[in-house]
Amino acid sequence: MRDLLYGMSSLPSDYFAVFGIPVTLALDLPEIQRRFYVLSKQYHPDRFGRASAAEQQYALDFTSLLNDAWRVLRDPQARAEYVLKNNGLEAGDSRGNPPPAELLEEVFELNMALEELRQGEAEARGPIGEALNRFLALREAIDTEREELFLRYDAHRQAETLQQLRALLNRRRYIENLVRDAQQALS
Repeated sequence: MRDLLYGMSSLPSDYFAVFGIPVTLALDLPEIQRRFYVLSKQYHPDRFGRASAAEQQYALDFTSLLNDAWRVLRDPQARAEYVLKNNGLEAGDSRGNPPPAELLEEVFELNMALEELRQGEAEARGPIGEALNRFLALREAIDTEREELFLRYDAHRQAETLQQLRALLNRRRYIENLVRDAQQALS
């Protein structure tokens, strides 16, 4: 066990370092998953039962950090938000923000249909279902654009690309709230 922890007095500095990879938005998820399983096995606290207290603590701390890193890096939205935060560009919170201009009419119509449904008008389910389908298609288009921005950022490391990514994530978060509201109304 000592060889496993030799020279490791401090934990990796970020989630990408945990996996020994550069900061990259477009990840090879099967490779990251493979590394996760290898590292999980290698640093599992049960393997350090006879190790020193410091080594046991390191294994616990590393395993906790590894699990956090895996949870964030495997999710493209969380990964993008993590990279933005580490570059001083946290994605905003969509609550309290006005809807994107191109969605104003659709948001108004959805809110009207939601109110009608709350008042017992069952025929409002149709417009809500149609709105849900439009919002799901918008979310899919945003996810495609997000992947394109990931590749562009990885290739050029431009701050402008991160700004575009932040705006896109904020738009996606707003649309995700609309999807959630429509799904809840229909369930």
